[in-house]
Amino acid sequence: MANDKNPQGGVIVVGGISIDLVAFMDRHPAPGESLLGDDFKIILGGKGSNQAVAAALAGCHSTLVSCVGTDLFTDFATDALEGFGVDTEFVAQVDGPTGIAHIRVDKTSQNNIVVIPLANFKITKEQVDGAFAQRPDARVLLTQLEIPWEVNRHAISLAKSQGLTVVLDPAPASNPEPNAWELIDIVTPNESEAESLTGIEVKDEQSAKKAGHWFLDRGVENAVITMGGQGVVLVNQKETRLFAAPKVQAVDTTAAGDAFAGYLGALLSEGALLEQAIEMAVKAASISVTKLGASSSLPTRDQVDNF
Repeated sequence: MANDKNPQGGVIVVGGISIDLVAFMDRHPAPGESLLGDDFKIILGGKGSNQAVAAALAGCHSTLVSCVGTDLFTDFATDALEGFGVDTEFVAQVDGPTGIAHIRVDKTSQNNIVVIPLANFKITKEQVDGAFAQRPDARVLLTQLEIPWEVNRHAISLAKSQGLTVVLDPAPASNPEPNAWELIDIVTPNESEAESLTGIEVKDEQSAKKAGHWFLDRGVENAVITMGGQGVVLVNQKETRLFAAPKVQAVDTTAAGDAFAGYLGALLSEGALLEQAIEMAVKAASISVTKLGASSSLPTRDQVDNF
């Protein structure tokens, strides 16, 4: 089902849908330890889903290419996506269970996540082809690494051939084939992902700059390193620039990176300069950490504009 936004421009998101089973606790348990938790929620999640929702809330036409299963979570996922205004025409239903993420969040807002892809590993190149054919005016591709790499690679190559801006969120962190970096316009790792990919410990602006140049050396045009409360560092051949994050009271950081990516893609699809898009995306991410959950924490455009 398409949303009611003008399909001119907008973003195509190729990525996973998961149902987030979220446990909240005072602290994370040690290996083998059992703890009593404080709360539990079932929330629409998945990096593809979250980024598509964020882009839709930012006000652009957001088309998601993904899969759901045939279990009790199928309608929960699709109804929630459509409720947020995401175009789900290219979300296919496949046999088996919908993707699941098991998330634990402690009182400092730090989380750990186990993602079980399930239906997400059944996304096909034909779905991608259909989305690109039916949304020829899309301007930005957002993708991540929760789906099979060959589908990602196909979407990235197709986007480049059609002149879209390609934004890769390399999470969960894994190195694509070496020559794939040359097809990426913007890569958006957080500190741990940047360290995992580059071998460089990212803890401040200078180390982020060093990690950013690792991506540039492999052909990426812009490296955008997100560092939580420290802000975001943009590294390209013209400049290295720190975008400070507003001071907020964080309660759950689960979807901060997705809020950032979704708003970044939406603003770029509107024709904003990269620096302008980053500034808006930092605000969106900052708002998201003040709320519990993944999709439930993503802000509307008015909330970001008025922040």
